[in-house]
Amino acid sequence: MKRNMSWTLLLIMLASLVLTACGGESKKTEHTTEHAPNGDLQEKTASVKVLPAFLASQKEEIRTIYQLAGENKELLEWMPCYCGCGESAGHKSNQNCFIRETGSDGSIVWDDHGTRCGICLEIALKSVAMKKQGKSTLEIRKAIDEAYKTGAGKPTDTPMPQA
Repeated sequence: MKRNMSWTLLLIMLASLVLTACGGESKKTEHTTEHAPNGDLQEKTASVKVLPAFLASQKEEIRTIYQLAGENKELLEWMPCYCGCGESAGHKSNQNCFIRETGSDGSIVWDDHGTRCGICLEIALKSVAMKKQGKSTLEIRKAIDEAYKTGAGKPTDTPMPQA
């Protein structure tokens, strides 16, 4: 009986220790959420490794593309988006469909625009796939421009990358 009581006490202490540790950890990864003037939901996380909570209810494919966008934000800043978000949301590139800004501390302000737009998702996925095939940023940009030049919206005003 005493042995069972000791194990029970030990388990309770261990559980409280784990809960305390988890509580401390959650303070490090707090998310702040707000709405942009166009209605897009924006959420700040500690880094690209911490995806925003608004993705929890999204399909796995969308969460994967957001993760890829975070890992390839330097590439996507050179890719225009052809959904019209340059005018409607003030986006400057496909990167802004997923990431509004990167803080000097490495924090990320995510944007939920990409969760509702197939063109945004396609451009990001195609760009990353071409990068994995060894294409240069300029080659990828030219391919994206060619693919979306007709039948899509007005592109964002994204500068052309250097060779």
